[in-house]
Amino acid sequence: MAFVLSLLMALVLVSYGPGGSLGCYLSQRLMLDARENLKLLDRMNRLSPHSCLQDRKDFGLPQEMVEGDQLQKDQAFPVLYEMLQQSFNLFYTEHSSAAWDTTLLDQLCTGLQQQLDHLDTCRGQVMGEEDSELGNMDPIVTVKKYFQGIYDYLQEKGYSDCAWEIVRVEMMRALTVSTTLQKRLTKMGGDLNSP
Repeated sequence: MAFVLSLLMALVLVSYGPGGSLGCYLSQRLMLDARENLKLLDRMNRLSPHSCLQDRKDFGLPQEMVEGDQLQKDQAFPVLYEMLQQSFNLFYTEHSSAAWDTTLLDQLCTGLQQQLDHLDTCRGQVMGEEDSELGNMDPIVTVKKYFQGIYDYLQEKGYSDCAWEIVRVEMMRALTVSTTLQKRLTKMGGDLNSP
């Protein structure tokens, strides 16, 4: 699963851009932090995924939305932010704390929160006045539905250890897909304020 470690979510840092204007650029340092969070998620493995094959489920990861050309640059940042926020929310629950080693879980939640904090710094600059409309944006709704399916699955399975293991593996997939989106953003140009 080493390939998975090149992921997590797109991380954005406020920095001064060319000409002294304040801009939001994708940060290599934050990407390293994201990899550390993936390592933590990988270390949280308590069961062999093979022992939970009967609990497998296709959660409908919106992979084609992220990997294809369906997202425009102005949609990509909100989708990345939403994936990070939903990931944090998933692991920051009472049910989650009962399923995992609390030290690793706390470290993961702290890392995800730090990434959200970095993204929040740019969020207002990138999204501006349109923020209230973003909750209704189709890609955001798709991400929310995806995570709702994960919550529903966990509840249906009674938050069992196997259910959490299936979700842990799924979250590694989801975060890997978000890396593809981050790479696309980088290719579009690192300054997230430019059109």
